[in-house]
Amino acid sequence: MSAATASPLLTAPIGPTIIRLAAPNMAAMVVSMVTLMAEAWYVGRLGTEALAGLALAFPMMMLVMMLSAGSFGGTITGAVARRLGAGDRAGAESLAFHAVLLVTLLAVVCSLVFLLGGRGIYSLLGGAGAVLDQALAYSDALFLGCAGLWLANALAAVVRATGQMQVAARALLAGSALQVVSAGVLVFGPGPLPAMGIAGAAVGIVIGTTLSALLLLRYLMTGCAELRLRLWGVPVRLATMAAILRQGALASVNPFCTLASVMVITAFIARLGTDVLAGYGIGARLELLLVPMIFGFGAASTVMVGVHFGANALDRGLRAGWTAALYSAALCGLVGLVVALFPGLWANLFSDAQAVRDACRSYLQIAGPFYAFYGLSLCLYFASQGAGRVSWPVVASVLRVVVIAAGCALVARQPETRAEHLFGVIAAGLVVQGLLTSLAIRLGAWTRGRAPTAAPRPIINRP
Repeated sequence: MSAATASPLLTAPIGPTIIRLAAPNMAAMVVSMVTLMAEAWYVGRLGTEALAGLALAFPMMMLVMMLSAGSFGGTITGAVARRLGAGDRAGAESLAFHAVLLVTLLAVVCSLVFLLGGRGIYSLLGGAGAVLDQALAYSDALFLGCAGLWLANALAAVVRATGQMQVAARALLAGSALQVVSAGVLVFGPGPLPAMGIAGAAVGIVIGTTLSALLLLRYLMTGCAELRLRLWGVPVRLATMAAILRQGALASVNPFCTLASVMVITAFIARLGTDVLAGYGIGARLELLLVPMIFGFGAASTVMVGVHFGANALDRGLRAGWTAALYSAALCGLVGLVVALFPGLWANLFSDAQAVRDACRSYLQIAGPFYAFYGLSLCLYFASQGAGRVSWPVVASVLRVVVIAAGCALVARQPETRAEHLFGVIAAGLVVQGLLTSLAIRLGAWTRGRAPTAAPRPIINRP
């Protein structure tokens, strides 16, 4: 690889570069979460049945979001970054084309599953009557146009692979802004416009993500210096699509395990009463606010590790992955330590009921000190996508589910099950996942079978 074609990420200082790459992703993710809160506020104005319908359908939307942005998005970023790191621009462009083609097909499959089977899915989740109707109104509108969501996240993943994090962030922020405005207009129908109700919130997502996809598509086709996305004249190679699908499908186990963990924990804690369940829910909501921070460092690590492993600079790539993971662990650990020492700062924000506050405080005091393991394992999962080796992070995620399920079942068999015991099981799951992921990578999960080379010399005469 010549100096003229080498990625500047190969010689840039690791720590400052990771922070520079992470910041735009954090901002985009925070705004995305605020957008979802606005959506919930709109629907809440429609009444309890609409809000319950949203609660039923929302997890399916979040699952698709995690699959498209985290699992397949991370896979795409890592694969394209490795090609760019190797100086293979043509290979990176071919991968980008096949990634767009694959996620378009996945969007079609996703639409068919929920449009044809949505009633059965939401009925199994407990939906009935007017609540089921509201859930279907939201779900049908969303999945009819979910191609925008899949494409926006896939195209953002390609852009991130080039290191242009701010470009991806700006496009996603523009889509979020449009989503907030359009959802408000469509839900309530001000003036002569018809009110769509809860379906308007879903259409707002479709409109916003479609705008993001169009902005990113325009950039990749006309303005990106690192690669040029072409949608025609490129031979279709099923093997390339299959490779992305295999890696993305394996990475998809992680969000499914996260969902399974939440379902298991909720089922056992619900037996202890509404106050304890509400307190746990308030405490666990804090973990959602950590996700944008972790994703920021995680996306940065995917690119940094991918570029270096593509260039076969394995030692420096490992340092980049560990640096991002330690940043993530330190930030999450700091937040966890603060809320463990001062749980009222968070618990008192959401409820005036003393029993709810007590349960939330207990959860934060027990689980909070272990948030560092959460930040560590999730960031290393993203970094592993850059290395193209996600098997061990996935195994660790599965083991966390096993630990939580077995631990909760064991605690539930005791004569006097207390919330603190279940919270301890949750903390144990975080520790197991973090330690196993770290140990596997430390013992060579990324580098086994690869021969490292020295990092490239500084770049000169870069066009």
